[in-house]
Amino acid sequence: MPNFFPQSLCLLVAASCLTAADLSWTSKPPNQWTEKDARQILAKSPWSRETQATITRRLTEEQLREGGQLGQPHGLGYDGLDPKGSGPTVSPNIFTGAGGDDRSPRSLPRPLTLRLRWETALPIQLAELKSHESAPPTLEGDGYRIAIYDIPDGDFNGDPVRLGAPLRNQAALKREGKKDVRPVSVEVFRVDNGVVVVYLFPLTAEITKKDQLIEFEAQIGRIVVDQSFDLSQMYFQGKLEL
Repeated sequence: MPNFFPQSLCLLVAASCLTAADLSWTSKPPNQWTEKDARQILAKSPWSRETQATITRRLTEEQLREGGQLGQPHGLGYDGLDPKGSGPTVSPNIFTGAGGDDRSPRSLPRPLTLRLRWETALPIQLAELKSHESAPPTLEGDGYRIAIYDIPDGDFNGDPVRLGAPLRNQAALKREGKKDVRPVSVEVFRVDNGVVVVYLFPLTAEITKKDQLIEFEAQIGRIVVDQSFDLSQMYFQGKLEL
């Protein structure tokens, strides 16, 4: 996954652009928010960020066999990722050239726009109430909840906790000079515009303003997510909200 710290400069520039605007969470008390204000917070704020994830290339059949697997994997993070007609133009899933006619979109990494949201942050919860948008129906539990929205839907069904269990060891919160923090649980839900995956990180992580920047990393099948957050921008009513 990409290195954490090269992102920090771009992150700070983006944050300065945000603070230059007339932002509802700093300019108005919550009881004066309009529905438009609430949707702005849910769409673009320090607690809700649009991120460019990466869809990794599909492995060839030969590579899959070398790993002890027959056929392409299916399920969350695999199905629904490849555009119709994006398959190989020559031999199935076997690419021999360095960019010749036998290449296809499936054989190359490509971007995917997703949204990350700190569901446990108070401004997000208030904005969801104001906009009449429901949070994912997660199980009870204390901690920091981060949700990934707009994951392409696929051919899978099952209990949200069971579907999320394989993703626990493929996600982490990272800070300079501290151990990575793994989620204590992950849940997967179908929603109207795709799939949302919700990660619950323990309060024992003790995230504070001294951490300055925190990076969220996750992998869901072929989808790789890497997004940093500037904690100095995540204050609401004088308190760090996560």
